[in-house]
Amino acid sequence: MLINSTIKKIILQFNKAAGTSRGILNDKLSYIIKLNNGKITGYGEASLIKGLSYDANSNFETAINKVIAQINQQKNLDDTHLTEYPAIRFALEMAYLDMQQNQTCLLFPSDFIDNNAPIPINGLIWMDTYEHMQQQILEKIEQGFQCIKLKIGAINFEDEIALLKKIRQQYTADDMMIRVDANGAFQPGDEALTKLDILSKLNIHSIEQPIKPKQINEMASLCAATPLPIALDEELIGIFNTTLKEKLLDDIKPQYIILKPSLLGGFKATEEWIKIADKRNIGWWVTSALESNIGLNGIAQWTATLNTNTFQGLGTGTLFNNNIDSPLYIENGNLYFSKEKEWDFANLL
Repeated sequence: MLINSTIKKIILQFNKAAGTSRGILNDKLSYIIKLNNGKITGYGEASLIKGLSYDANSNFETAINKVIAQINQQKNLDDTHLTEYPAIRFALEMAYLDMQQNQTCLLFPSDFIDNNAPIPINGLIWMDTYEHMQQQILEKIEQGFQCIKLKIGAINFEDEIALLKKIRQQYTADDMMIRVDANGAFQPGDEALTKLDILSKLNIHSIEQPIKPKQINEMASLCAATPLPIALDEELIGIFNTTLKEKLLDDIKPQYIILKPSLLGGFKATEEWIKIADKRNIGWWVTSALESNIGLNGIAQWTATLNTNTFQGLGTGTLFNNNIDSPLYIENGNLYFSKEKEWDFANLL
């Protein structure tokens, strides 16, 4: 059966500038791959985050256009050159899965789709001024979130601790799970360990990437000594070989890993990380990487099949003012899929 492929470049605009220790995000780039076999259309998303995505470089458009040309020439897709293009691999895997299901944007049937079963998610608090971060926290609590994740490392550490103390004065760890994400903001050694000790006294669930990646010995030392569970995030990016994945986790021995399929090369590639982590009793959860609702939908449906009951990082669909209308919605700190709601692909035709 002949397959036609097209691609659409979109720039997602944040409702409000998103602050991390790596800088401020006002917009982000995605490429939507559209496949059609004459009967059904499949969509996949290649999401790029400048300064984070492994394949966010000047060769990206050449690589993705080569893929589209191969598909339209009805050639067997040669993906050997895509090893170092995880976003493209994710988009292709998504689009083919979508097309095979014979129902647009249905990739993984589950109770999430069929019975409106919820996926518990964390509420994301972006770096900002003390006052604005406090306002974000209040909004998430009012919206019914039972887990919040704070981006830390950009404002004064003492102010961040003050914010966390305010939450803990009102909500115990049983009432509200708190995760923090430093995005590599701490200095390795005594500084990081001191800050981890201070955070641990506030019953924080975990901290993501306290120091910058590629400091294996320093991260291993932190994970061995930390009073607060550490989750690797950016550390996983760019590791595509099975042996190297195993070596990374064996060398560092983290308490958790964060799984972002569009940064790791797709669902199968991410499932390999899960298998390796489970064998080592390393915990994990899934996080989106600022995809549009197309990519978020695929990740959420896949996550729903994993039989995990922890909070996932899938609340990014409301971040953009020009997102694609979808059946996804958030209510009381949970992500849902409504079969009554329609997709709006007007901008992708």
